[in-house]
Amino acid sequence: MSAVLRSVEVEGRLAVVKPVISKQIQPAIQLKQIAKSYGEGHNKTSVLKDINLSIEDGEFIAIVGFSGSGKTTLISLIAGLIHPDQGQILKSGLPVTSPGPDRGVVFQNYSLMPWLSVFDNVALAVDQVYKHWPAAQRKAQTEKYIRMVNLGAAMDKKPAELSGGMRQRVNVARALAANPEILLLDEPLSALDALTRGKLQDEILKIWEQEKKTVILITNDVDEAIYMADRVIPLNPGPGATFGPEFRVGLERPRDRTELNHNPEFKKLRAEITRYLMQIGIAQTQDTGQDKVVLPDVRPNTSNDWKLDHSALKPKLDEKEKPRYLEFSKLSKVYPTPNGNSSVMVVDGFDLMMKKGEFISIIGHSGCGKSTVLSMTAGLTGISEGGIVLDNKEIDGAGPDRGVVFQAPSLFPWLTAFENVSLGVDKVYPHASQSERDDIVEYYLTRVGLAGSLHKKAAEMSNGMRQRVGIARAFALSPKLLLLDEPFGMLDSLTRWELQEVLMEVWERTHVTAIVVTHDVDEAILLADRVVMMTNGPHAKIGKIETIDLPRPRTRKALLDHPDYYRYRESLLTFLADCEHSH
Repeated sequence: MSAVLRSVEVEGRLAVVKPVISKQIQPAIQLKQIAKSYGEGHNKTSVLKDINLSIEDGEFIAIVGFSGSGKTTLISLIAGLIHPDQGQILKSGLPVTSPGPDRGVVFQNYSLMPWLSVFDNVALAVDQVYKHWPAAQRKAQTEKYIRMVNLGAAMDKKPAELSGGMRQRVNVARALAANPEILLLDEPLSALDALTRGKLQDEILKIWEQEKKTVILITNDVDEAIYMADRVIPLNPGPGATFGPEFRVGLERPRDRTELNHNPEFKKLRAEITRYLMQIGIAQTQDTGQDKVVLPDVRPNTSNDWKLDHSALKPKLDEKEKPRYLEFSKLSKVYPTPNGNSSVMVVDGFDLMMKKGEFISIIGHSGCGKSTVLSMTAGLTGISEGGIVLDNKEIDGAGPDRGVVFQAPSLFPWLTAFENVSLGVDKVYPHASQSERDDIVEYYLTRVGLAGSLHKKAAEMSNGMRQRVGIARAFALSPKLLLLDEPFGMLDSLTRWELQEVLMEVWERTHVTAIVVTHDVDEAILLADRVVMMTNGPHAKIGKIETIDLPRPRTRKALLDHPDYYRYRESLLTFLADCEHSH
């Protein structure tokens, strides 16, 4: 504050009147020239540099951060958990030197005490911050915030008895119950399914409106950032990560997800942010040397005619759209209940026919049985009723004619990328020479951008690199059917977009018949010829099929520019919203 003395003339003489107090409002958070590194000497790595940001009181900021961009370091600095090497962090004009209850933090991983109930986990924070309150008042505060995140009925449950979404709600309740002025959210929803994620987004927004908190959200989801924030700020990947240009979100509140799909301002902003992030991705991508290796002209022993026909892996044109290549007939799956006294039908009468070379996406809310359908197709889960026929042969167990890519690739950590892929290639190409088998392995690892990491052990790789190995391994087997179960669900947006393009590029060369299970509407449209939408379980079945008539080869950029893209998006979002309301 500053005081200004004023002199005025009163009846011919000067008089000093009371000072006027001018209050200078300080930003809630200010970051000034922040830099942070880890390590020493030659091993020193710059994580953040030249970070400048000013956030007003009550503002909702979304920082779009990618793997390795230093987003968790940034949140930890603001929280006071670590200290910058250079620069200043100010809260309401005062330096941040340590953690405090004025800043509530929710990280991606649930940090709950497994032996304590929901109530006791939240009470830990309340008892710490409000030691001087009577016990009854502390109890009321704890219960208030547990109910605020809709966990009133689960107060006495332990974390092990809760779903992932419920555990994250406990984290949010605990952070809020300490009544912080600033809420720091480090990808709190990224591990959750789309329905749970949407509900928690709405709960956080409702609390933000009621409590007038200042919120900083780290997210890798552009739609989440636009839906929730006043400003969206990209954090460019490191080393030496810096902020990109900020994007102001001028959309009126409250915002409706389905209506946003029709909003020209939303579409324009979404395209601008996505294009900027894609440019970052292009700048990060290096030459993979992918044209140096030629794929040998040899077929796997899973092909019906492999002994007679040594033609290229890509199907002949007359074979490519062979009807009824894969047929699901009245497919059902029944599981016994935990007590064993009854059973529940998860999938009920799944009927579908696929042509050879077709790419199908299966989409639906958690629990709708989409992964169960995929698991039965892979031969990993038994079929209760009906059947699956692939290339005139009924599926009755697992086999190398089906390549499977799961959310977390099951690699041998002590083997290199090359060795992990070779294990399968040696099994399905026993008739090929060693050099041919090596070329097949190297070709696909190179195609997924791992030319420089062929001999790196899986244990030393990032999640994104391991998933690339999983994709290369699946394609290298030249399967009749490629099955992908949420293959990019654990990855940040930048890595996910890049691997979707990798998948599309490799698929264009082989046109293998493929099914992907996803909860990502944009991914479903980008990859598929048809999107199969499943109703909610139990007794889940196909509710609607949308044919995606978009030209191939496809890229995310071309998708954003296509006039029909938002029409397809609307169709899928409306179906999912209708399922949610009927649940």
